[in-house]
Amino acid sequence: MSALAAGGAMDAKVALVTGASGAMGRVIATGLAARGATVVLLVRTETAGETVRRDISAAIPGAAVEVLVADLARQQDIRRAAAQFAERHDQLHVLVNNAGAHFRHRTLDADGVEAHLAVNHLAGFLLTNLLLDQLKAGAPSRIVNVASNSIADTRQVKIRRRPRPAMLNLDDLNSSTRYEPMAVYARSKLAMLMCGYVLARRLAGSGVTVNAVHPGLAATSVVDAIAPPLATPFLGLIKRFLLTPEQGAQAALHLATAPELGPVTGKYFLKQVETRTPAQSYDVALQERLWRASADLVAIAARP
Repeated sequence: MSALAAGGAMDAKVALVTGASGAMGRVIATGLAARGATVVLLVRTETAGETVRRDISAAIPGAAVEVLVADLARQQDIRRAAAQFAERHDQLHVLVNNAGAHFRHRTLDADGVEAHLAVNHLAGFLLTNLLLDQLKAGAPSRIVNVASNSIADTRQVKIRRRPRPAMLNLDDLNSSTRYEPMAVYARSKLAMLMCGYVLARRLAGSGVTVNAVHPGLAATSVVDAIAPPLATPFLGLIKRFLLTPEQGAQAALHLATAPELGPVTGKYFLKQVETRTPAQSYDVALQERLWRASADLVAIAARP
C-alpha cells in the first residue's frame, strides 16, 4: 500500500509547494512535513525560504525540508528550479501550485507576459510540465492547483442577483486592451483551472491526478492586494471575518493527502466539496486552444 493511501501518511514521499513562504503556503508545507514527507519549499528569496525551513524544523523535529529559489515571474528561474529539483529527486509525489498574486496595475513580467497570467497560471503550468517525468515516476502522485472562486463571480461587490463568471479571451490573454484587476485575476485562475482539466485528461491512466481547490477566502496577502484603497484602513477588522491561513490550508492538504481522493482527477473543489465550474471551463475545444497558447508563451511542446 502506498504511503498516500495509508491514512494520508507520506513517509518517504516528496512534496513541492510553491509560494511556500506565504501565509497559507507555509501551513501547507508544515502539514505535509508533519505527515512525514520531504518538503521542498519553492520561494522567491533564500532568506524567506530559510525562515520557513527553520520554523518547520522547530515545530517538527527531524522534518526533511529543502529550499528552492525562483521568481515565478521569470520563466528562466522556473526552469532552473525544476532542473535543480530533478538533480535532487527522481520522484515527486505531491505538487501544490499554491503561489498566487494580485496586481492593481497592469504589469508585464520579465518575459513580456501580463503579471497575473504569468504568476497565477503560466508559472504553475510551466513548472508542472517540467516535472512531469518525476510525477509519473512517483505515481500514484497528485497535482493540486490552488484556485479561486473568483472564476464564478468577478465582481468585488455583488450588486446583481446573477453572478458574472470570468470569461477568457484568447485573442487578448495579455489583457492589453482592457484592464480590470479583479477580472484579470479571475481569468488567470480560470486559465489555470482549464489547463488542469486538459492535463488530467492527458494523464489518465498514468497514476498522476490533477485537481483544483478554492480554499475559501483566507486572510492572506492576496486579500491585502485585492482590497480597494478605501477599505485599506479596515483590513484588520475585515480579516477577522475571513478564514485564517491555517483554516484555508486544510482544503489543499485534504486534496493532497486524503486516501479517498487518490483516484479522483479533473475536478474542482470548493473547500472540500466537489463543485462545478463555469460553463466555459468545460469547453474542450477552448481548453485545447488555451493549452496550446500557454505552451507557446512558455516555449514548451504542446503535448506533455
